Amino acid sequence: MLIIPAIDLKDGKCVRLRQGRMDDSTVFGDDPVDMATRWVEAGARRLHLVDLNGAFAGEPVNGEIVQAIARKYPDLPIQIGGGIRSAETIEVYLKAGVQWVIIGTKAVKEPDFVTDMCKRFPGHIIVGLDAKDGRVATDGWAEVSEVM
Repeated sequence: MLIIPAIDLKDGKCVRLRQGRMDDSTVFGDDPVDMATRWVEAGARRLHLVDLNGAFAGEPVNGEIVQAIARKYPDLPIQIGGGIRSAETIEVYLKAGVQWVIIGTKAVKEPDFVTDMCKRFPGHIIVGLDAKDGRVATDGWAEVSEVM
């Protein structure tokens, strides 16, 4: 079994949202790179990062932090989600050393985008879907689609 620790990023800090609400979060650390170090020292073999601000904004907001973690741990497989809605964003993350990008909202709203990105960046795309009340949530949990 592979346990993948997660770091959720909001306003440059490590947080956990209560029921997906941006206005209700608990801060677990002020330094995400330090948090990544703690996970690596604890034996993490992969790291899951989420740019929560990016999920709501529709574009990366905490991208520099993600890149800093990837630079510090170039041999650690990292996957990132949140605000990934363009080929340019994917390319920036992959060039920074991130192994996988997670597409959610764009996968629901424009499924052909996933096909195109899988062809352009083979082996580096993950589709991640959040569910709320049996339906797929998008835009950082802010909207609930009709997709079941």
